[in-house]
Amino acid sequence: MKEIISSLDIGSSTVKLVVGEVYKNEVHILAVSEVKSKGIKKGIIVDAEEAIISLKEVFSRCEEVLNIKIDKVILTIPSYYAEFILVEGSTDVKNETKVIGSEEIINTLQSCVVNKIPSNKEFVSIMPIEWALDNNKKTHNPNGMESNTLKCKAIMSLVPKKNVYNSISLLENIGVGVVDINFGSVGDYYEFKNSTLDKKNTAVINIGDEKTEVSIFKRGILIETENIDIGSRNIDRDICYIYDIPRSKARDLKEKFALASKRNASTSWSEEVVNNKNENIKINQYEISEIICSRIREILELSKKQINLLTKLEISYIIFTGGITELNDFNLVVDESFGKEMERFKVHEIGCRHNKYSSALGLIKYYHDKLSFRNKLAYTVSSQKQEELVSVKKTNNNNTILGKIYGYFFNN
Repeated sequence: MKEIISSLDIGSSTVKLVVGEVYKNEVHILAVSEVKSKGIKKGIIVDAEEAIISLKEVFSRCEEVLNIKIDKVILTIPSYYAEFILVEGSTDVKNETKVIGSEEIINTLQSCVVNKIPSNKEFVSIMPIEWALDNNKKTHNPNGMESNTLKCKAIMSLVPKKNVYNSISLLENIGVGVVDINFGSVGDYYEFKNSTLDKKNTAVINIGDEKTEVSIFKRGILIETENIDIGSRNIDRDICYIYDIPRSKARDLKEKFALASKRNASTSWSEEVVNNKNENIKINQYEISEIICSRIREILELSKKQINLLTKLEISYIIFTGGITELNDFNLVVDESFGKEMERFKVHEIGCRHNKYSSALGLIKYYHDKLSFRNKLAYTVSSQKQEELVSVKKTNNNNTILGKIYGYFFNN
């Protein structure tokens, strides 16, 4: 049985759908689609009719490649007003062998959250910190161990229901179910995580279109997150205002012509464009890079202050992600704000090698790890459907393995 998962990231600028197969702990991309967001502001749906247009289109494009309907996804949700609560729970090991398996793990996690979720909040996830066996013996993975009882300390995350229900409702309207939800920052972390990061304290800075999300991970566990109302759209607006050009042209110049830092920008290279007054003007690479650099520096400085507000922990690593981090020489601006010792991270999966996909890609890895820890396969295609899809011959280079997806949380 193949482990195939589809992940949907609803952003302010674009909606992204990634479908991947997890094989030997590596994600192999089967299909990717991206469309311009409509009716979405800061990741929250504000116009249902407009948002449905974007959602239908992003699914249609993937389905055209895969030749199968996608009817289940894992979903990134906004982290506004998120809460992170330390919880504890325990369960008796009732089987005759007293060997801990998936049933005992699931029951213990359920005991951590039962009767602890306020009526106005939605449960997002529970991340185990440590497990304890008989005589309070600690372990990070109780699978296969013997004990009469199993205890757990974990971090439970909650959000206001409006952060979740609008998106799920719209997806249901187009025939798509949601099998799991989590914050985009969790996806970002899992996309770049390794054994070193899991032993340290890490900050994740995702610079989006309208907001920048700053999150703190303590040894791999998300403990705090906050959003700053500034993003790459502010850069576009700066360019539009100074040169009096349309936003589409400003974004195009930013991505294909300018640099994130003025240090290596050319003073002699210029691009000729038509402004809003229908006049031909020349835009110098050094000058536009200076505009971009100034705004990126502001975003990074605000992010640095936010990290200090969120935690007093010593941060060993910072992950910078989001589409703007792909600009040439972005690392030079990071060096100025955070120092040259910061390690760089980049999405490397063939098929979507761009940091704008880090949230969606990482949630595929998170979902796979989550189910693996519970001794469950993270497959999302029935065996019958897999046989049907493998037999389909395609004329392009994309794999056609995705079919009807199903998932569950805990015992579901």
